[in-house]
Amino acid sequence: MSDKQDKSSSEPHLILPAARVGFLTRLRNYFLTGLVVAAPIGITIYLTSWFVELVDYWFLPLIPAAYQPDRYIPFSIPGVGLLIALVVLTLLGALTANFFGRQLLVWGERLVNRMPVVRSIYGALKQIFETVISQSNTSFREAALIEYPRRGLYALVFITTSTKGEVAEKAPTDDDLVSVFLPTTPNPTSGFLLFVPRKEIYPLEMSIEDSAKLIISAGLVSPPTEEVKKLPKKDRGQENGTNVNPSEDT
Repeated sequence: MSDKQDKSSSEPHLILPAARVGFLTRLRNYFLTGLVVAAPIGITIYLTSWFVELVDYWFLPLIPAAYQPDRYIPFSIPGVGLLIALVVLTLLGALTANFFGRQLLVWGERLVNRMPVVRSIYGALKQIFETVISQSNTSFREAALIEYPRRGLYALVFITTSTKGEVAEKAPTDDDLVSVFLPTTPNPTSGFLLFVPRKEIYPLEMSIEDSAKLIISAGLVSPPTEEVKKLPKKDRGQENGTNVNPSEDT
């Protein structure tokens, strides 16, 4: 037995070659890589072209036929309607900025408010556009984490503003409340409005855009972390000097 063991120990170990990737596997990887590169570019070009063509379809009829570019050149120029739309919207904004334009707008809204169905549609659309475009204090300020829906689980939220009014006065807590928006995945336009104590909010350094990408991708697209401050976990909740660990008793 000892001779056999000595012979086996003296024999060199065989090094097996690494398994080669099959030809079909490589083709699949190449295809997926090309899809990742081409799909965003192609979809962006398609959506941009669709939007330009749609605006052209709406606004090109505003130009008299004798002045349309297609009458003088043998090919169509995309984007002429978009330029007209920009000019028209700019003039409309300038018109409503003066006293006469504001009075005309008030008169038109009074007329719309007398139409049962139209007033609901107009009011909802106006509120949506004012919310999206407005740069007031109601816009998202920064992204943060809160413990939701229970202790130990964390959700990504957008901080809007400090809670004011009746909600802040009648909430059964002495803590300073902050209004946050908890978006849903993968559609961040829907979600929940929560009023959270300031000490239970953990601000993040990532931008609103990066946070939206993280939500839409269901966590697959994470922002780079090189610029994040390397703070100990126990100190990250106290960043900016406003937060404390919500798990600690106060």
